[in-house]
Formats: sequence, structure tokens, C-alpha cells
Amino acid sequence: MLKKEKIPKVTIQRMAVYLQMLEELEEEGEEVVSSTRLAELCGVNSSQIRKDLAYFGEFGVRGVGYYVRDLIASIKHFLGIQKVWNCAIVGIGNLGRAILRYKDLSKKGYKIVGAFDCDPFKIGERVGDLEIICTRRLKEKAKDLNIKIGIITTPPNRAQRAANHIVEAGIKAIVNFAPTRIQVPDDVIVDYVDFSTHLIYLSFSLSNLGK
Repeated sequence: MLKKEKIPKVTIQRMAVYLQMLEELEEEGEEVVSSTRLAELCGVNSSQIRKDLAYFGEFGVRGVGYYVRDLIASIKHFLGIQKVWNCAIVGIGNLGRAILRYKDLSKKGYKIVGAFDCDPFKIGERVGDLEIICTRRLKEKAKDLNIKIGIITTPPNRAQRAANHIVEAGIKAIVNFAPTRIQVPDDVIVDYVDFSTHLIYLSFSLSNLGK
């Protein structure tokens, strides 16, 4: 049972890391893992893991640890990835093509079912199993393909137009890889992925290393 208070975004991000490590342990044949070992693998302390999991319920057996398979199933349920989420990419440049060819997404519960671009020279081209479709047809295709998440991989100056098409198609969740902010209605969720922010953090950390 989820606690009523809002769960911090950083907790959700850590849960995704826990899930990744647990799946690796399962592949290695591990059936039980202690909070201490899981914490070491994830780069956090064990109390943080217990605190994060406490948002979702009671887990683990005192003196034993967590049953790997059961915890994986629970985390997938809480994160909403026990089912498949259909996604569409808008902007089929180098990054868009790379995501289209990334096979592990489907293993994590995300299926790319649509590839859209406004460049007439790209429309009709096939990338992997998908044909690139004109972005103007996104609204038409969204319902047929049951698209729940839109992924923007356009240049910055085209990101807002891509977002407009996604919103008009009735899609309520957007991942924006374009290094710019977009305007959407309050009922549309946007998550930003900007590599430069991670590089800035690393450069800051390197600059202050040892100080």
C-alpha cells in the first residue's frame, strides 16, 4: 500500500537503480539479498534503501534480507512497469534512431510503436521495424497504436512544435531530450533528459575533488 504523502522523484529514480541491480542478481541465481549488500551494489546506504521501500510497504525478513524475485515483482508493480507502455518518438535524427534500435527498452516494459518526423525526405523510410510517419499524423495514429508516452528527440527549436503535436494527440506523458523547456497543459507530465546537466555535475565534482 502506497503511503499518502508524495513520493520524491529521487526515490523513484533510486527504485529504478534497485530494480536494475536486483535483476542482475536474479540472473546470477541469487535468491536472497541483504539490505547491506544491495546498498553497496547501488551506491547508497542500507538505511536509505529501507526508507525508500517504506514508501511502498513492508519488505524483507529480519535476519534474512529481501527475496530477490518477490522484490523485483513488487518494485515493477509500484513503478507501473509490470505492463507494457507504448511509446512514440518524434524527431528521427541520430538520437531518435539510436533509441529506436535500443532493444533493451522492451525488456523494461517500454515498446516503441511509432516513429514520427516532419522532414519529407525521412517520411516513408524504415528504421528497424518501423516506418517514419509524418508528425502531422500523430493524432491520427496515437489512438490506433495506443501511444501513452511521447519521446522528443528533435533539435531545440522544433521541440515545442513536437510537444504541441503530442499534446494534441491526447498523450499525457513526455520525455524531452531536446535541451530546451517546453510549455504543456497542467495535466501533461514532462520529464527532461539533458546530458549537459550531468556533464556539469561531473565537471563540478571533478573541480572540487580533494578540496
